[in-house]
Amino acid sequence: MDLHLSDAQASAAEQEAVAAVLGEHARVTGDEVREHAYFADSGQAARGRRHLLLPALHAVMKARGWISPGALNHVARVLSIPPAEVYGVATFYAMFSVEPQAPQVVHVCDDIACGPYGGEEIAARLTAELGPEGTGTDACWVRSPCLGLCERAPAVLVQRARGEDTSIAPARGGFLDVSAEEADAAFADTTVSAPQTGGAGSGLRLLARVGVVDPTSLDDYRAHGGYSALRRAVELGPTRVIKEVVDAGLTGRGGAAFPTGVKWDGVARTPERPHYLVCNADESEPGTFKDRVLMESDPFGLIEAMTITGFAAGCERGFLYLRGEYPLATRRLQGAIEAARARGYLGPDVLGAGFAFDIELRRGAGAYICGEETALLNSIEGLRGEPRNKPPFPSVRGLFGRPTVINNVETLYNVPEILRIGAPAFASIGSGRSTGTKLFCLAGIVRTPGVYEVEFGTTLRELLALAGGVTGDLRAVLLGGAAGGFVTPDQLDVPLTLEGTREIGATLGSGVVLAIDASADTAAMLRRIAAFFRDESCGQCVPCRVGTVRQEEALARLARGAPRGSRDTELALLDDLARVMQDASICGLGQTAPAAVRSALSLGLLDAPASPNGRVLR
Repeated sequence: MDLHLSDAQASAAEQEAVAAVLGEHARVTGDEVREHAYFADSGQAARGRRHLLLPALHAVMKARGWISPGALNHVARVLSIPPAEVYGVATFYAMFSVEPQAPQVVHVCDDIACGPYGGEEIAARLTAELGPEGTGTDACWVRSPCLGLCERAPAVLVQRARGEDTSIAPARGGFLDVSAEEADAAFADTTVSAPQTGGAGSGLRLLARVGVVDPTSLDDYRAHGGYSALRRAVELGPTRVIKEVVDAGLTGRGGAAFPTGVKWDGVARTPERPHYLVCNADESEPGTFKDRVLMESDPFGLIEAMTITGFAAGCERGFLYLRGEYPLATRRLQGAIEAARARGYLGPDVLGAGFAFDIELRRGAGAYICGEETALLNSIEGLRGEPRNKPPFPSVRGLFGRPTVINNVETLYNVPEILRIGAPAFASIGSGRSTGTKLFCLAGIVRTPGVYEVEFGTTLRELLALAGGVTGDLRAVLLGGAAGGFVTPDQLDVPLTLEGTREIGATLGSGVVLAIDASADTAAMLRRIAAFFRDESCGQCVPCRVGTVRQEEALARLARGAPRGSRDTELALLDDLARVMQDASICGLGQTAPAAVRSALSLGLLDAPASPNGRVLR
């Protein structure tokens, strides 16, 4: 392997941080990495440890607050990765910096759920106190896309070197001096009260333990029915567990709605070994926070669900890929994994039942594209988070080139419930192909923002009523997130099912329900959505890389009242861009980037001119 390193050397702190990551990996898996190997064991052995690149870069960021040239060289040597590729990965993610920066970085959410509700005021305040964006010696601030704290907007994430990161909603007072423990306590006081019960008589299923169990206690989890589903799975055996999931009609909750049991069965039947399980917990869709609430408040539920899935599909190893902006969920899940492993619920002989399964938690680092399943696989493998062409699909050639089951968080939380009540009972809940319950993230001008669990088939009007109704003059609802579309007040009786939303040209997507006031600047909202996709495009394919930029530029010209040619010309351009991105982009990011814009244009949400103060004139 031909590597060209500069003369820069890593500091002792940087070397110790990397060594700690490698040591922890060896402790858990037995797969030792000989630090300072200097490429003596290149080839297959070296390729086999590249997946430790992201954890190593996280460790350096934690130790120094940035990734120095010396640290880049050191990581390249230890993991036998060409320095240019280490640099390429380090510069791909928003939470990494290869330039010196302040030891405290305040990420201020200015996205669609926070910007209009205090995010811009926080940005103005920080500009006055710390200086312009990205400047400052002891602390600096930067704008951020959605941080997944929409129910307590506005929100910030404080990223600290040599300390614990914290996510907080700083509506009052300061936040640079808030410790991780204080932030966790604040979450305990507020987050668990947000979820509400769904339709009449349905009760809570996925959210049943939220606010009830101690998320740090395995014993409390067991006292509330925890691990009974895993024991039931062992009694049934892998084949019957898969049949239960198939008969229940469970579909993926990430937006694609692929039958979960069919996916499991395809991997389980594949003779090639090993099989892997990946939990997609990279919840980054603007307006979405349901997975965060589940993981923070009921972490053992996800660990049990992953273990059942691994057992059924013949996976001995699972990777939980968690959004990097969720520090509390990271601490809770890591604690749950360690507790489960210590008590025999993970490891070489789970429950003494003769099967092996263990979980590694991997933090993302600020890249929306990694929510796409193949980009996520590349990220785990230590590559840039760029999507792969399909086929082959992950069930055939996934993580490390092996058959892989990929499910998102909400999908997996349904699995223990299926085993608890049985497939026929689960299939009787909901409507048509949409079986079971669904989690929705309500924010905007609703009286009580939060996560709501309802049966499929509940109408949008009923869902808004559960949240106390709207607090202003409702103009539209953004359904499904930035990759979704708008629903007008005369469409509120749409049943929230896969089929129902499709009939009105909408989508459930990630479960976002953002209620928008009639006075809101919808043009500014669309520009923010367009800017989000422009920034989050990985740049791999031309339709998305160029199309997202041109879309944002056209919206900006319309907002300034300076269209290129005429307004109709710009609208035609936006329509052409949308068609190209939808038809020719490699992955779902480019294909859905124009969805909200097209929806708004079709409903005439840009027809009213904006006033000088940013309000839409009616």
